[in-house]
Amino acid sequence: MKIAFVGKGGSGKTTLSALLCRHLAARGHPVLAIDADINQHLGAALGGAGGEEATAPPMGEHLDVIKDYLRGSNPRIPSAGMMVKTTPPGPGSRLLRTGDDNPLWERFGVDVDGVRLLATGAFTEDDLGVACFHSKLGAVELLLNHLVDGAGEYVVVDMTAGADAFASGLFTRFDHTFLVCEPTRKAVAVHDQYREYAADYEITVSAVGNKISDDSDVAFLREHLGADLRACFRHCPPVRALEQGRPFHLDDLDPETRSSLATLQGLVDRTVRDPERFVAQMHEIHRRNARAWANRSAGTDLTTQIDPAYRPPYPPVPEPRTTPTRIPARFPTR
Repeated sequence: MKIAFVGKGGSGKTTLSALLCRHLAARGHPVLAIDADINQHLGAALGGAGGEEATAPPMGEHLDVIKDYLRGSNPRIPSAGMMVKTTPPGPGSRLLRTGDDNPLWERFGVDVDGVRLLATGAFTEDDLGVACFHSKLGAVELLLNHLVDGAGEYVVVDMTAGADAFASGLFTRFDHTFLVCEPTRKAVAVHDQYREYAADYEITVSAVGNKISDDSDVAFLREHLGADLRACFRHCPPVRALEQGRPFHLDDLDPETRSSLATLQGLVDRTVRDPERFVAQMHEIHRRNARAWANRSAGTDLTTQIDPAYRPPYPPVPEPRTTPTRIPARFPTR
């Protein structure tokens, strides 16, 4: 499952991304964590058992290396220079698997207590004033387009803040998107904006309350988010330790926080994947980018890179469970 954490800046999406990664890895699942936020803090949030910060090589500074590997022997892509961030895979393309070893994971990934961390990288001095962060996000979009994740494997992406994700096709690349909301009007406004933009794309979105102080905060979010609100995270001293870079262990978490993490995993595991929609959206996003700017940049029609008959070997979609896809959130009280 491919999972995104989005929300207002400062809402705690990086912290929740790291907590879910560690929760899943502790249960023996292969976990790929990708820092796709302009503020590169996921490595610090993951840390190690001793609180040290993890740093991954910046993928955004090596797009040609990533493109050259992924295109493989695909005859529709004669060179890395002809590949853009939305180019879909086709016959001969190299596909990625979450738990396998490959040259990209070896070059750009670092292991953090069983979680493989990748990062786009932050702005460099040469980028300031001349570059857009979305050029670096192209690495993430390419990886997700070429990723074949199997049962029990998880990809967790800490995304850019607010509705900025809609400036690229990345928002369509996830099986489940968690929209992190503080109990504030600003956070609710970001939720509503994200929901409005996502409405036409059949994206599975769940709201997650964070930085909850008391039951009045939960009531505020319930009033404004309604059925979207699926879980809540209260203030937790061990999580504050994580945020401050002090040693942190999952065993330190209180039962309420553990229950909320289990709720997130349950929501993801009950998500019904739609490979055909995933491919259709990938092709449509590529057509739109080709016509808007990429054809002009490449000097040729890049829509010919789409092989309409090709389907990556995604695992078969399991039969729907008797348990409802949307399960009730749990809001324990103190």
